[in-house]
Amino acid sequence: MEQAILITGVSSGLGLGLARFYVTQNYQVYGINRKPPEDPIHSAQNFHFIACDLTEENAVRKKLPQLLRTCSQLDRVVLNAGVLNELKDMRDTPLSEIRKVMEINTWANKTVIDTLNSLDLTIHQIVAISSGASISGNRGWNAYSLSKAALNMLIKLYAEELPQIHFCALAPGLVDTAMQDYICALENEEQFPVVKRLKSCRGTELMPTPDEAASRLHEAFAKVMNYDSGSYLDVRQLDN
Repeated sequence: MEQAILITGVSSGLGLGLARFYVTQNYQVYGINRKPPEDPIHSAQNFHFIACDLTEENAVRKKLPQLLRTCSQLDRVVLNAGVLNELKDMRDTPLSEIRKVMEINTWANKTVIDTLNSLDLTIHQIVAISSGASISGNRGWNAYSLSKAALNMLIKLYAEELPQIHFCALAPGLVDTAMQDYICALENEEQFPVVKRLKSCRGTELMPTPDEAASRLHEAFAKVMNYDSGSYLDVRQLDN
């Protein structure tokens, strides 16, 4: 049987890197994103895509079953879609901004999981792309850190409810995406020290491109199956 994977957030960055990798590995790749990727992958016969805003619950519940209508088994689901808000202090971050980030980074994943669970579908593994920011508490990361910490717990809770699926919240390490474009353009390194560290990693092996990271993550996805379902893990600790 052909292997199949569902990836959210496939229009750019890590999601697109993963989609490219799994297309070349002859998986049936199912992608969902607000807009289609501007990439040749869109014409691959084993790439299936549907446009959907993941924060619109009713749209997800309608369109995701349409995307998977010919699929009876998903070997892997990668909940990758996410957003970074402006780096600033918590006291300067309005609740409306935090709610928006939480909606994308946390609650949209609940909608996807609930919709998948309602389908006549066998799912072996669900990996949520988390972040070291979910546990580090570095100054400036405010809503992003909150949303990823909540995502870790969301995954742990679902692991208790759905024991037939292996769940993991996985921090992918540093990846050179558009998020790094924004971070590396910041000048307030004294206020937010982590910015200086990220700038120093860019262009080195410590910050691979999305395509380079995809192969490494494929290996990590297999390794996390050896850990308890619902665990939060960092890809860098798996390499040790």
